Amino acid sequence: MKPGDGVDPGQVPFRTLYTGARMPGVGLGTFGSDHASPAAVGSAVRAAIRAGYRHIDCASVYGNEAEVGAAIREAVRDGVVRREDLWITSKVWNDMHGKRNVMLSCARSLRDLGLDYLDMCLVHWPFPNTHSAGCSVDARSPDARAYLHEEYMETWGAMERLVGMGMTRHAGTSNMTVPKLRLVLRDARIRPACEEMELHPHFQQQELFDFVTASGMVPVGYSPVGSPARPERDRTPDDTVDVEDPVVRRIAAAHGIHPATLCVKWGAQRGHVPIPFTTSLAHGLENLRCVTTPPLSAAEMEAIAGIDRNCRLIKGHVFLWKDGQTWEALWDTDGRITPP
Repeated sequence: MKPGDGVDPGQVPFRTLYTGARMPGVGLGTFGSDHASPAAVGSAVRAAIRAGYRHIDCASVYGNEAEVGAAIREAVRDGVVRREDLWITSKVWNDMHGKRNVMLSCARSLRDLGLDYLDMCLVHWPFPNTHSAGCSVDARSPDARAYLHEEYMETWGAMERLVGMGMTRHAGTSNMTVPKLRLVLRDARIRPACEEMELHPHFQQQELFDFVTASGMVPVGYSPVGSPARPERDRTPDDTVDVEDPVVRRIAAAHGIHPATLCVKWGAQRGHVPIPFTTSLAHGLENLRCVTTPPLSAAEMEAIAGIDRNCRLIKGHVFLWKDGQTWEALWDTDGRITPP
């Protein structure tokens, strides 16, 4: 990368958490395990930090935290960035719920990443259900269970201990719903600092988004460009494609950017933190640079608000716990937590 090709991190907007900490307003996702090798993800992180990224979203289940950690350590060693200027998130996978396992999961992520602390640790999914890599859409764990609030709060209590021990500075949730979050916020000693959720123009989750922000949490949006490389099991014939939407394409053309970049720009301006994944330095720079350029107009933001199709792409079939269920059972679509 030539001098001047990067983005000044100081020009990237940020979100302030209830603790006063500032989370960079665009991050680099690292879920590429279905199509990118750990080495390729590590290289992407290395280039992204040099390009100006200061927010890296990781997870133990992605199987690449060692490579991501090597890239982070190299950047710090070479004086590209200080550790305190980075925002590093990791997540506790489903098979590590519970008091002891949460501690082990976080310790393993810290070891693999080569860090003394995380800035954010999330409970990856609210269900203690696992699946094998590359499994089919109808795969089910024989030990799969529904969301049980008492069990989740045991896991959340362990997350609170991580904060108390300094292993992570914040704890958050992911893939939750309004009914589940109401209970967690009611019972938590340390309330969640963020909720990571699927967010893109065709799936805006306005009710959840509004609840999260009203509760003092920061929404973090995964699949911000419509997850074109998502696993085959999450694809259905009714899925729509954000970057092919005529409104997205028209507004992107007006700003001289790619439709995918427009999706990132919209998300950051809307108020959530998009975390697109790419191994392309050029695309990564576009995603970061777009939030430093003049904003979308109120009319453009309104036009994008009008194309929400309620099209969830990451449906989560493999986390279902009973025969005959459809993926909607995971998401409490009738406003109530789906019973066991």
